[in-house]
Amino acid sequence: MPFKRLTVMLITALAPVLWGTTYLVFTQTLPVGHPLLVGALRALPAGVLLMLLGAGLPPRDKLLRLLVLGLANIGLFFALLFVAAQRLPGGVAATIMSAQPLVVALLAWPLLARKPRPAQLAAALAGSVGVGLLILGPAARLDAVGVAASLAAALSMAMGTVLIERWGRIGTPLAVAAWQLALGGLALLPVALFVEGLPPALTARNAVGFAYLIVIGTALGYWLWVRGIGVLGADVTFLSLLSPLTATVLGALVLGEWFTPVQTGGAVLILGATVAGMAFSRRARAAVSTAQRSASDGQTPTR
Repeated sequence: MPFKRLTVMLITALAPVLWGTTYLVFTQTLPVGHPLLVGALRALPAGVLLMLLGAGLPPRDKLLRLLVLGLANIGLFFALLFVAAQRLPGGVAATIMSAQPLVVALLAWPLLARKPRPAQLAAALAGSVGVGLLILGPAARLDAVGVAASLAAALSMAMGTVLIERWGRIGTPLAVAAWQLALGGLALLPVALFVEGLPPALTARNAVGFAYLIVIGTALGYWLWVRGIGVLGADVTFLSLLSPLTATVLGALVLGEWFTPVQTGGAVLILGATVAGMAFSRRARAAVSTAQRSASDGQTPTR
């Protein structure tokens, strides 16, 4: 693997690691009774911040595509995520949404003309099993609406990830991250205010939590993620499996929720699936590129 690509992969992996801190920050510093509003206030200011840092306003001719990305990756995703969190134990919701790499591999077939290989599907399924071992407990209970919301959330962000690659350079990574955060947050804000109303007066602890979540967990995280998709493609979604791993590690270190032997096995499985999934995805992309070059030269690709 070229050094530059490996460097981009490691930097991109920082995004799901930062997202893995969200649960701890939310439960310890933010108003947990207003999850939709927290989601909107997480996205909209982050998008505005990135626009002020150089992204500028979104171009009119690309506004529709950017709105679709904003809804898929931010607005709709956050809404479904919080519905699932209200109706399911966090471990169950995270396990279901860990199917996102598998969904991306399937969506890449019709949308990117990239047929998933059995090894890619196996890596995605292994990652989901790893998350299950990591955070599912014997007291897990399933709610039909919560399960549907979790699956829809995985589908929503997977679709947004694939569309970013399909539509190519709508803008720089900074601009695409800024515009979808702003548009997604703007779409979610009125819904949150209608459903939940205004939160109580913010405390100093709330301000610190919001500052971290907006600047580090969202603005920086989504910029790194979009940048990674531009270089590595939609299969970068395998790195998202690092998010529940990070959340569980923080739970052990900060809240005293230490790993059991089964959880340790799950963590190892997640890391293995992430590395294997990225390697298999790179080979699949290389095979497609070779086939396309051969077709353009009027030759039959060799295998």
